[in-house]
Amino acid sequence: MGPVVTARPPQTLYVTIRRDELRLLKEERDLLLEEVTQLRMQLQHVQLSSQNQAMVR
Repeated sequence: MGPVVTARPPQTLYVTIRRDELRLLKEERDLLLEEVTQLRMQLQHVQLSSQNQAMVR
């Protein structure tokens, strides 16, 4: 067995972010969420198409 390591309480990290940085991060998040939605719709379309093709065969 290896050495016993005592658990330490979690530490809190405080950061400062400017308003413009926060706005940019929110905009990027919104764009990524839109992209995820589009990709999910494309995946669903492909899955439905492949199911329909399997039924036809």
